Amino acid sequence: MNIDKILKIFVPKDHSFFPLFEADAQNLVKAAEKLKKMMRTTGIEERELINKEIRDIEHAGDKITNETYDQLNKSFITPFDREDIHELTAHIDDVVDSINGISRRICLYKPKNLTTVYVDIADMIYEGALEIEKAIHCLKDAGSNRHKIMDACEKMKEIEHRADEAYFTGVSNLFEGEEDPKELLKNNKIIEILERCVDEEEDVTDTLRAILIKMA
Repeated sequence: MNIDKILKIFVPKDHSFFPLFEADAQNLVKAAEKLKKMMRTTGIEERELINKEIRDIEHAGDKITNETYDQLNKSFITPFDREDIHELTAHIDDVVDSINGISRRICLYKPKNLTTVYVDIADMIYEGALEIEKAIHCLKDAGSNRHKIMDACEKMKEIEHRADEAYFTGVSNLFEGEEDPKELLKNNKIIEILERCVDEEEDVTDTLRAILIKMA
């Protein structure tokens, strides 16, 4: 057993991280909810307004990320390994950044239609965000809530598999049905980053799994 693990047995854990983790997860849910709403809009002006809201949420997420890193630098004893805290925070930040990137591209590219696959994968991103929020809420008492956290991680894996299928079906339908090369390029790129966003959500739950394994 290394010195850090020995110290954690005798020294009270720093619980100041858990409110930051929860705030970060809630911020992710807000961003995903706005993206879901955007995919159901038809007006360019309404999309621009939602894009601004998502950008503000992304900036709020950056502040939470910086606060977490500052707390990490100040804390002698942490609730779990420092690298896992850093990784968890970074992965959540990546997802919110991707949601912002999707929103910005839709406003910049102005595709003629927001296809069904946009709506479907955006819904999956929102589902994944809710599972992440649920798992992180349970993290402050990970021992008692181990099964709940693992259940959320399993559901995230299922969502990621569904997103893969939606991506391949969406790309296939796009190449079969879209004759305008500009629209083809626009839509292909947006579908690609939507699917990647779900992959990044799974990165969050993979980190949560790793934390549970180390705590066992």
